[in-house]
Amino acid sequence: MLEDLRALVEFAHAGSIAGAADRLFRTPSAITRQVQRLEAALGAELLDRSVKPPRLNSLGSRVLEQARDLLQRTEALKSLTSSDAEPHGLLRIGLAHALAEGTLIEPIRALTEKYPKVRLRLSSELTGELINRLLAGELDVAAVLLPEGRTAPPPLLTNIIASDRMEIVQGAAGNVDGDWKSLGRAPWVLNPPGCFLRASLIDRMERAGFTPMIAAEIHNMHMQLAFVQSGYGVGLLPARFVARNHSFDPVKVLRPPSFDLHRSVAIVRVGQLGALGKAVELLAQGFRQLFEAADTKKPVTRHRRGVPANRRAARPPK
Repeated sequence: MLEDLRALVEFAHAGSIAGAADRLFRTPSAITRQVQRLEAALGAELLDRSVKPPRLNSLGSRVLEQARDLLQRTEALKSLTSSDAEPHGLLRIGLAHALAEGTLIEPIRALTEKYPKVRLRLSSELTGELINRLLAGELDVAAVLLPEGRTAPPPLLTNIIASDRMEIVQGAAGNVDGDWKSLGRAPWVLNPPGCFLRASLIDRMERAGFTPMIAAEIHNMHMQLAFVQSGYGVGLLPARFVARNHSFDPVKVLRPPSFDLHRSVAIVRVGQLGALGKAVELLAQGFRQLFEAADTKKPVTRHRRGVPANRRAARPPK
């Protein structure tokens, strides 16, 4: 029926069957059959054939408006699925809680500036919930955190854009030593249960014979850092995040024996996005550049493992 509607639109535009045939590179008889087939499908005449040449009747004019709208929507659908078309339409983006920082507005702003026809819908949840929403078709793409070496389950596509080293930190006035025994006695500020980083830390401490004392369970990294800086407890935070906030209120980094915990930052997407795939590629590129820029920051000075706190405080400043 779409081709028959197209014949009607071209007939109205050209003003004659012959003109429509020229525009569609068909014969006049073919255009006549298409219009007749459309009238049969709709159960009503659309042309006033009492005049020469025939013209649209009042019903035909109303059908013409709907036909134009339908054909435009059809073309929009085709361009949506074409990787060569300009991205447009709704792009549903998920952000893991730990990645939902103000700095991420820059890649998102760059996307909307380059592709103004793209509308964004953002949501922030735990990585596991985002993965489930991607699998359910409720999201198109998500920036998530995965255990190092892991990918999202198929058929989702995983693009690892960065690796984050995790640091154990305490406030500048803290006196916890960098060994598992001292850390086992210290209060901890961690993510709530369900976080693989928390699970990895607890597993490492339990293998060393200690169980962390959880003093606070908080999703937000900024609030975690504030609790740590206030001396409420020690925390587990990304090295990039610590370095970026170090100049505002310094923290001490503790490196217990055999502690090496990383997480992967990944862009996970559904397989078929059509033209929106280019928007997702631009978003991933912006996120990657953001993390690469963070790597150029001066790292936080680490305290030597096992040196007592009073000796550390006595050292002259560098």
